Amino acid sequence: MIQDYFATGATVFAAAIFVGWIVSWIIHIISILFGLHHLYKKLDPVIPEEELPGVSILKPLTGVDINLKSNLETFFTQKYPKYELLFSVQDDNDPAILVVKSLIDSYPKVDAKLFIGLKVVGPNGKINNMVRSYEAAKYDNIVISDTSIKMTPSTLYEMVHCLKPHVGLVLQMPYCATRKGFGAIYQQVYFGTMQARNCLSANAVNINCSTGMSSLLRRDVLDKAGGLAEFGKYLAEDFFIAEAIRSQGYKVVLSTTPALQNSGNSSITDFHSRLIRWSQLRISMVPTLIVLEPVGESVLLGVFVSWAAMTLFDVSPLGFFMGHFLVWFLSDYILFRIVENGPLPFSKFEFLVAWLMRELLSPYIILSAHLQNHVVWRNQKYKLHWGGKVVVPVTSSLDAVAVS
Repeated sequence: MIQDYFATGATVFAAAIFVGWIVSWIIHIISILFGLHHLYKKLDPVIPEEELPGVSILKPLTGVDINLKSNLETFFTQKYPKYELLFSVQDDNDPAILVVKSLIDSYPKVDAKLFIGLKVVGPNGKINNMVRSYEAAKYDNIVISDTSIKMTPSTLYEMVHCLKPHVGLVLQMPYCATRKGFGAIYQQVYFGTMQARNCLSANAVNINCSTGMSSLLRRDVLDKAGGLAEFGKYLAEDFFIAEAIRSQGYKVVLSTTPALQNSGNSSITDFHSRLIRWSQLRISMVPTLIVLEPVGESVLLGVFVSWAAMTLFDVSPLGFFMGHFLVWFLSDYILFRIVENGPLPFSKFEFLVAWLMRELLSPYIILSAHLQNHVVWRNQKYKLHWGGKVVVPVTSSLDAVAVS
């Protein structure tokens, strides 16, 4: 009797795992199909230049790297008739000031301003850095763009084209510009596979998967939710801004082109720190991810489903795992080609090594996120609460909180 009970329980558990595995493949398929349909599609009809709305672009900055000037310059060369650039730094010692001023001098016809000094509204340094420029923005449509983002000349137009009357927020899916070095390849593979799969599938079924690296929003809609300053209490302000906009009946959509991260820093160690922080934030906002996130990774899911297949169908668990892992790799390869919109920008061997490294290290990233009871962001420690709110420890000064 007891043996039958455990046998039945194991069968039910195995069946549940197998169903979850099937769901994971549905997510793969949705991301591939939505990527094929949506990314890089031709934008029709063409909006006449005189009908394009004005846009204020907020660029919070902190520090410099070797790519900062070239990245910022792409914002001065947008093929768009009416926009302003609002740069902001936290103090007058920031070396980014010289870069911004040199570009303003080089492009005198571009409406650009620099704001120096924080307006502290909460523990989120990025928000503190942007509040003054947000308040000074003269247009009703606001782009928030991270330091490391570079644009193609048509990016702003493409984002505005997606801002239909029923849309309150346009997101660019995070991706990477092609850079030299294995660390850069590793990051590009991450954003072109795992991150792209989650982002594309979530947006296809209207789930909030907001990332604030590059986004366009309606200022009047955000102001009804309390304005930008209202979100200074969160580190993941992008997620909560999207939730506030959705709650007012507006849609959140993806732009047809990804956001190109082009940081001069391609350190794998620093990138892992970002991944750990993001995992911590996701778990604090959506606690069910404590369970769902680990089993959504190819290695852990493969181990579980191989046992389930052995239990249910009496097949070789090793053979099943190898088949699962191979098909997962091929699916990610196809998705990466879709996101890249062309051939691999590096060798197939480099893609394989970077992909294997990402998949095999994912349990370490998730475990590290669970073992830390604080979030580290720009050398600043934050205490993270359920619901995504954070506080700066009493030993820290809000004035020292810098932007991401």
